[in-house]
Amino acid sequence: MDSSLKLIYMWTMAQPASLPRPTTADAPDASGAIGGREAATGLRAFFRIVEAWGVDNETARILLGQPSRATFFHWKRGTVRNVAHDTVRRISYVLGIYKALHLLFRSPEQADAWVKKENALLGGQTALERMRAGDVTDLAAVRTLLDAARGGGV
Repeated sequence: MDSSLKLIYMWTMAQPASLPRPTTADAPDASGAIGGREAATGLRAFFRIVEAWGVDNETARILLGQPSRATFFHWKRGTVRNVAHDTVRRISYVLGIYKALHLLFRSPEQADAWVKKENALLGGQTALERMRAGDVTDLAAVRTLLDAARGGGV
């Protein structure tokens, strides 16, 4: 099954019939880039999260994999054509980090503030400093730490 059909199949199996179905414009292209509503939705969620965390534009660009400034501001305004697979992975990690924090902490304020607090498990860095290092593995490390905490491993 080619990747676009696989995406549509996964979407239809996971979503109630009342929700809109993705079109072929939403499916990954040959490079793995995502376009259409899915990309726009993911970016909208990303920008809401970094706003809640008090992240500046330059740091947000780094978290997204350093797209050009023009592309970044197009995305921030909601003008989205295609988003590279690497960027989609980064957005996914940020969404997972945000969700884990909101499951671990009682108040949204505590959850959102955690990314800026020094953490011994990150060598004294804040989670944001670690994520700001720029590699997707830095986002993965923070996500792994939170998943371990949720599972009782930390």
